[in-house]
Amino acid sequence: MQLVSLAPGLPAASWTWVTFDTPDAKRLLAGRSIVYAYHPTNRNVLNLLRNAWLAFRVVRAQRPRVVVTTGAGVAVPFCWISKLFGARIIYVESLARISNVSLTARLVHPVADELFVQWPSLAGRLRKAVYCGSIFSQFTESS
Repeated sequence: MQLVSLAPGLPAASWTWVTFDTPDAKRLLAGRSIVYAYHPTNRNVLNLLRNAWLAFRVVRAQRPRVVVTTGAGVAVPFCWISKLFGARIIYVESLARISNVSLTARLVHPVADELFVQWPSLAGRLRKAVYCGSIFSQFTESS
């Protein structure tokens, strides 16, 4: 939902969405190019390996110039492999992360060209972590 909300503000481009095969994803991304990743990803080594292979195949075939992600474990192999292929990596920490950055943010940080957090309290928690507001600012400004 966060990237779907952010997408209209990004340059027009050919997009491929990588997400999980869920009813919400199908509804939000209907009619768009989608690649379904393996889940669960939380500390699931088999699915990490499966998603790394998936990332390699997708990135090799599509050669993205930019990867924009809000995270989840599947972002890690896609960001690292995309970086190896020369892509620019933009990571947006989840709105749900208020007091600590996620494990995904920490794992993607070394290859991220830009890393945005959505709460002022997280700015600077990682060297590249920058606060510029929230994707859903109309909901978080009064919080």
